[in-house]
Amino acid sequence: MLENVNLFDNLTYMQPRVAKDEAQVGYYKTQLQNGVTAEISASMHAGIMKYQFPGNGDGKFVLVDISHFLPGLGKKEQQYSNGYLERSEDGTWYSGYSVFREGWAWGGDFRVYFCGHFDTTPSKSQLFWGKNTDPFWPNTTDVKPNFTNDTFLKAGADNYQYGNRIGGLFEFPGDASAVTSKVGVSWISADKACSFLDEIPEWDLNATAKAAQDNWNSEVLSKINVTTTNDTQLQMFYTALYHSHLLPSDRTGENPNWDSEEPYYDDFYTLWDTFRTLHPLITLILPDRQTDMVRALIDVWRHERFLPDGRSRNYNGRVQGGSNADNVLADAYVKGLKQGINWADGYKAMKTNAEVQPPNNLDWEDLTGSTKEGRGALSDWIKYGYVTPDKGRCLSKTVEYAYNDFSVFQVAQGEAPEEAARYLNRSAGWQKTWSHNTTALNFTGFLAPTYGNGTIQPYSPLTCGQCSWSAITYEGVPWEYSLGFHFDMETLVSFMGGPEASEARLDTMFIKGLSQSEQSNNDAGTTIFNPGNEPSFMTPFLYNYLPQRQHKSVQRSREVVDEYYTDGPSGIPGNDDAGSMSSWLIWNMVGLYPVAAQPLYLILAPWFEDVSITLGDSGGVVRVVAEGLEDGPYVQKLKVNGQLWTKSWISHIKYNMRVSTMPYCGMKCKEDMFICDCAMQVNEQDQPQNKFQGMT
Repeated sequence: MLENVNLFDNLTYMQPRVAKDEAQVGYYKTQLQNGVTAEISASMHAGIMKYQFPGNGDGKFVLVDISHFLPGLGKKEQQYSNGYLERSEDGTWYSGYSVFREGWAWGGDFRVYFCGHFDTTPSKSQLFWGKNTDPFWPNTTDVKPNFTNDTFLKAGADNYQYGNRIGGLFEFPGDASAVTSKVGVSWISADKACSFLDEIPEWDLNATAKAAQDNWNSEVLSKINVTTTNDTQLQMFYTALYHSHLLPSDRTGENPNWDSEEPYYDDFYTLWDTFRTLHPLITLILPDRQTDMVRALIDVWRHERFLPDGRSRNYNGRVQGGSNADNVLADAYVKGLKQGINWADGYKAMKTNAEVQPPNNLDWEDLTGSTKEGRGALSDWIKYGYVTPDKGRCLSKTVEYAYNDFSVFQVAQGEAPEEAARYLNRSAGWQKTWSHNTTALNFTGFLAPTYGNGTIQPYSPLTCGQCSWSAITYEGVPWEYSLGFHFDMETLVSFMGGPEASEARLDTMFIKGLSQSEQSNNDAGTTIFNPGNEPSFMTPFLYNYLPQRQHKSVQRSREVVDEYYTDGPSGIPGNDDAGSMSSWLIWNMVGLYPVAAQPLYLILAPWFEDVSITLGDSGGVVRVVAEGLEDGPYVQKLKVNGQLWTKSWISHIKYNMRVSTMPYCGMKCKEDMFICDCAMQVNEQDQPQNKFQGMT
């Protein structure tokens, strides 16, 4: 029944899906062209798969190919190195490990252990082996598997990176209409992977799915309750809330690299993205979990010298610009997450990023400095106060290093007050590379790639080539990055020509057709504002920093959601980046927006009539009530704790973590009064303009 099938060439046996996939929290189902239906669910460390076969007859197989890996691109492609597989005599059990290398985080070999169990005894089970066909491309299709009745196979000597490909083929009786399999996974041992199967005590996949749904509801989805009759918005909201909590991965007890009493988390996929909206969301609704993540980050520094900027498979792997774990730690610090966190060590970890140049890992995508961890262009930053074009992503790094040093300043105020001024002053270094004479689209003043002698490299604020590792900016044009100093908006607004000129510049960013052909990766739309990338995340909300323009933050952000977010497949405008875009949508829809590393939230307008946000397990609740929302989203009057409120922001410490309710009252808004009377009226001094707002 395996005629014309080569187990080493998945093109000979792969099956297209022929029906619409079904997916719910804790459950996935797909139907294949050969009539097989597969259902999947999971616990914390184990999965359960049910295969339903069509009719009676031979040819019911389950393949376990431990050399299989997801393809990638170039040096970042993952590769199989080695492995070990054993099975029980009757074929109902199998276990072992696979060794892989490289991948997104690069680095050397890493080992993943597994343990599988079938509910049905196979009629035949065999192991197989063959020559390692990867990383050669195209794979040689003349390599065929060699079958053995032995109960174990080792792919090669320990530490050998070109071991044989090995696997197991399990054939089931012709009258078996369905086969269910459980698989445990561990970073520690195969025995531990087998013990994880106890997390799924039954063979009923639906019971596992129900348990997963119950856990998600109790731990995450119930933390925010909304009232609405709009089913589309409801589905968008809770899908985003679910996606916002898929990463990082809690691997406490599963750290293969060191023993520690600290929590352990991995898959901090892109801290350069998640610091903006994801971690502030976790801090608000799951502060204990965020505390554990902060402790885990600090423990990485204790054992590996640097905090990660991107970490996967237990390895600090990528740095896009700055050392953005600094921003995550600072955000937790200023919002009062202290219990269990050794903040003396936390500050030392941040100071390492700020003062120690990491070794150059000679990344072929950018040979000018480390792309693994730390600040690869720190020498420029310390010498000049900005990063020169001699380094890759010079403007991106300048923006992020400035934000990073502001974050160090925030923590230094409490942990090392005598050092705080140094980092606050360093955070202003971006001003040295601001070109007050550079013009684009009739606006003057932008960040400019500036050499150490003060000369500017020719460039356009509207383009950045491929916007990749060797460009002047990463995944965003200089125009976008020029707005990235959210800790010093007073200076930024001044540099852009004042409130009116700043408003006009923001307005221009939302005009369709102004983006250049080489704007950035993950392009979405044709505006300078790029909804598909995180550097533009806060742009729609910057109107809150301008007098009497809060309503435009509401307008722009709702336009973005209406155009680029849906409740269907691919319902977001770009890579979610570990929940970054999903959490951006959550904040937008509850009517608040966090300013990372500062204890404040910009006030927007909620999408729902009534929102209740549970603050972890403390029993505290933030309630956002929007009266008259059906007549228009623009706020005319606002009350906080029953008192009239005229500011365009609220403080985390004063108004969120210690309150039970926060009435948020919107009144009927006439369409012809959109610009003026429908806006929340605020005094100029009530804008969150500078780096000191909201810190007391």
